[in-house]
Amino acid sequence: MTVDGFCDHTAITPDEEIHQHYADLLSNAGTILYGRITYQLMEYWRDVLKNPTGEKSMDDFAVAIDKVPKIVFSHTLKNVDWETATLATRDLKEEVSTLQQQAGKDIFVGSPSLIVALTNLNLIDELQLCVHPIIVGKGLPLFKNIQDSVHLKLLKTKTFAGGAVIFYYQPEKK
Repeated sequence: MTVDGFCDHTAITPDEEIHQHYADLLSNAGTILYGRITYQLMEYWRDVLKNPTGEKSMDDFAVAIDKVPKIVFSHTLKNVDWETATLATRDLKEEVSTLQQQAGKDIFVGSPSLIVALTNLNLIDELQLCVHPIIVGKGLPLFKNIQDSVHLKLLKTKTFAGGAVIFYYQPEKK
């Protein structure tokens, strides 16, 4: 996200260090949840997997994202053809509650709308917000439609050489 709180993948340019961070993070993921729009954007990485860029961090990220099981929430998609993706068959609350009860790796949420919905349902255990040093002034605000205020406890930060910072927060449970 940008310093002014917008989600805009076209406004930022992740460098090698950030790609490698997320490739490493995804190698330990149990599942990643997507809405239709973000899922379709992420399909880009399937092309990188088939035709590597030669940039190690991007190619590693493509391998990592390909391996992670994905659950896609959509009212319009009838099927998904990424081998590691499935369409959700239950509503968001039921799907996530079931996943949280299973022992295993972390559940990641990769879509702004799902982050908001899960925050409103009090089903987020940790927020990892990667803030890039740019102000864009417009776009999709990450926390649009949050119903109630959410108090966060800062757990740690990670700063990248290019100026981006990841803030790790734990929401206080309601």
